[in-house]
Amino acid sequence: MPRSKWLAAVGTAAAVTLLLAPASHAAATPETAAPISASAVTTLYYDDTRARGWEAAVTAGVASWNANSTNVKLAKVRPGTRAEIQIIATNGWPQATLGPVRPGGQARVELGSQAVAQGHDKTRIAAHEIGHNLGLPDTKPGPCSQLMSGSSAGISCKNSVPNATERSRVESYYAGRAATRTPADGRILVDAP
Repeated sequence: MPRSKWLAAVGTAAAVTLLLAPASHAAATPETAAPISASAVTTLYYDDTRARGWEAAVTAGVASWNANSTNVKLAKVRPGTRAEIQIIATNGWPQATLGPVRPGGQARVELGSQAVAQGHDKTRIAAHEIGHNLGLPDTKPGPCSQLMSGSSAGISCKNSVPNATERSRVESYYAGRAATRTPADGRILVDAP
């Protein structure tokens, strides 16, 4: 192809690319252009300052959700700011607000020592209760492979990782603009056997 036709073809392709590019990326060079994400990440802040004795379990439960979700992330609240998720230790059975909680919303997790006294795993309890805040109801009875089967999986169950179905549901609740439109359910789910 003669050089003049090649330059014309390249110029047309560049113009089409520039017209199709989002305005925020139109001036970016290929080396600096940021990848375009299909959905934004929703960050929810949690406060576990009243969850004495559960700190390691909360940290592990949060890490499990953060490792298994791409569009919602949990972060510890900074002092003096408001958290969407309040996590506290209680003497009763674990319970939580059914979400999905939204930025600026309010949900609660109560990590009950009664379940631990019966032999249930603290990390599984924390991850399970956070799952309620993210919009997942109980799936009782159920196998250990289902995080939301809760206590029905038995005291030998240590699984704190959501399965593919649970991950998919949370991803759909926080996909794109859905994260700002759908209100939390608000019911309190008590996880007693």
